[in-house]
Amino acid sequence: MEMWCLRAFLLPSTIVFFFFVPQILVQFTYASVEEFTRPTAGNIILTKHERSESEPQQVHISLAGSDHMRVTWVTEDHRSHSTVEYGTAPGQYTTRIRGKHTSYTFFSYTSGKIHHVKIGPLEPETTYYYRCGASGPEFSFKTPPSTFPIEFAVVGDLGQTDWTKSTLEHVESKDYDVFLLPGDLSYANSQQPLWDSFGRLVEPVASRRPWMVTEGNHDVEMVPVVSPQGFKSYNARWLMPYKESGSESNLYYSFDVAGGSIHIIMLGSYTEFDSDSAQYEWLQQDLAKIDRRTTPWVFVLLHAPWYNTNTAHQGEGEEMRKAMEELLYGARVDIVFAGHVHAYERFTRVYDNDADLCGPVYVTIGDGGNREGLAMSYKEPASPLSMFREASFGHGRLRVVNHTHAHWSWHRNNEASSVVADEVWQESLSTSSTCMGQEPSSLKDEL
Repeated sequence: MEMWCLRAFLLPSTIVFFFFVPQILVQFTYASVEEFTRPTAGNIILTKHERSESEPQQVHISLAGSDHMRVTWVTEDHRSHSTVEYGTAPGQYTTRIRGKHTSYTFFSYTSGKIHHVKIGPLEPETTYYYRCGASGPEFSFKTPPSTFPIEFAVVGDLGQTDWTKSTLEHVESKDYDVFLLPGDLSYANSQQPLWDSFGRLVEPVASRRPWMVTEGNHDVEMVPVVSPQGFKSYNARWLMPYKESGSESNLYYSFDVAGGSIHIIMLGSYTEFDSDSAQYEWLQQDLAKIDRRTTPWVFVLLHAPWYNTNTAHQGEGEEMRKAMEELLYGARVDIVFAGHVHAYERFTRVYDNDADLCGPVYVTIGDGGNREGLAMSYKEPASPLSMFREASFGHGRLRVVNHTHAHWSWHRNNEASSVVADEVWQESLSTSSTCMGQEPSSLKDEL
């Protein structure tokens, strides 16, 4: 593999231990005591198709309801069947389900046959073995648990570079249950073969754990006549459970995990979001259904961050924040994850640009390995709302231990190893009598 140039910076050799406050229990911030070299963008990896035209490629899975999984793959042979055979023992398939398929054109490019098959009902925390289209290799996945603990891998702005590969290897080095991606998947930027290459690159990871994604600006691909509404490739290839959550669009949806104890909302930064929009109305209705006595945790993912002290993409999430922040605050959302900015940053609990113990923690994690490189420059002096920020590639892990406590950690890609550079224990807002006893007056009628 070809090597690339690196630009060196020194991190301060400090260790900071933070304090006890309600809902954010204790923070450990570690800066490396050794020199760390911050990398530039890696080389693009083009992953070729090495199976026959009728065999599945680009296999990935996603949650599709409380006890179902959607299996998606592509075949070059349009005569291939949209069927999945599966069972709980290798090579022994006790169930066969037929699904649907689609394809699309983009200028002179014509996609393969894109298959979507929804299988289930499935048992929680169980390994299933499956085969797509009655041919090709056997795959396996493990369903998430129905109770705590449960662990999420969180990666934004992934792309398909050497650093993408490194990030995915670090993610796979430790088990987890669900993969969350807040936008910017392939970085195809209308070069459709790059969508195919991306699907092949992530298949070993995305075929064994559910990937739940939302769209980013690089997924839009809006072209007059060819794709006037945008998202032609994204919607065809990455079908999420929007219908199962009452949404009218694949660009925003929600789902539950851990037996309904965790509710996750995926919002669309690049579709209408003002108070007259379908997305806003759907979000109101979705939040109104949450009972925090049975669902103690609520997380949100979107692409363009609402809070950001990096000089890159300043203010690009501001209009969405003004439109929707009050809804999330009123619902006592615990954490909001964003991408877009190619760096890592974690804020304290915030509402309307002020520290607020009843507001969400905001995390920017757009550092998965994109081809554009890192956003190296931050505004100075640092905002008191920003608890930790660093321009490095990496990934996050959110381990929800029980109804009251969760552990968040950010893992920096450090050459061949993955280093925990930031971590924090967090308490669910549902445990706060102060926060749960308050409701903004403007939200009472809406929610």
